[in-house]
Amino acid sequence: MDKRGLVLVVEDDAAIAELASLYLRRDGFGVHVEADGGAALETIRRVKPVAIVLDIGLSGMDGIEICRSLRGAGDWTPVLFVTARDDELDRLLGLEIGADDYLTKPFSPRELAARVRTVLRRAAGQAPAAETYSAGATRVDVTRRRAWAGDAEVALTSTEFDLLTYLLRHPGQVFAREQLLSAVWGYAASAGTRTVDVHVAQLRAKLGEHSPIRTVRGTGYAAEAG
Repeated sequence: MDKRGLVLVVEDDAAIAELASLYLRRDGFGVHVEADGGAALETIRRVKPVAIVLDIGLSGMDGIEICRSLRGAGDWTPVLFVTARDDELDRLLGLEIGADDYLTKPFSPRELAARVRTVLRRAAGQAPAAETYSAGATRVDVTRRRAWAGDAEVALTSTEFDLLTYLLRHPGQVFAREQLLSAVWGYAASAGTRTVDVHVAQLRAKLGEHSPIRTVRGTGYAAEAG
């Protein structure tokens, strides 16, 4: 039943973990559950999951610490955060350190499975051969999921990569935050347009002086043509 690969669910609420596992398995994933944050890091290294569903509010080592440790070690396995608190700061911090998406409890287990599929599609990249885009000194190779700013290759999360690619595919076109949420994340603005701002800020920081992304006041964002 694990045709889609193994998903690691890191959740200390046994009922939530069981429900998430049930729906992920129905969706064709294998599932491994860990309730302890410290043990989860070792499990990630051992089982190499295709995606991680990570509760922020774990006792001991929390989800933020786990994600920061993974990204610091160069592990870019897609991470979907789950938080019991509707706390924007938690969510934004998670995105800033490299999470790909998040859900707030209580959540629909069907939506959880759908979100996992979405981050995996983004991470895999479904592009034709030799699909590349550029603006100034910034360029992306969609086939190989690689990005450069000037002569330096830049490490991006799958979501950051897809956002940059989407803007570069439409040079000069201005997109509202709601449009970007729909096109890149695949869901409606109810998820919070602040998510877009955080990812744009992260992209600009990583691309530095070569960033082609400009803010159109009162509207949204665009990639400079050229």
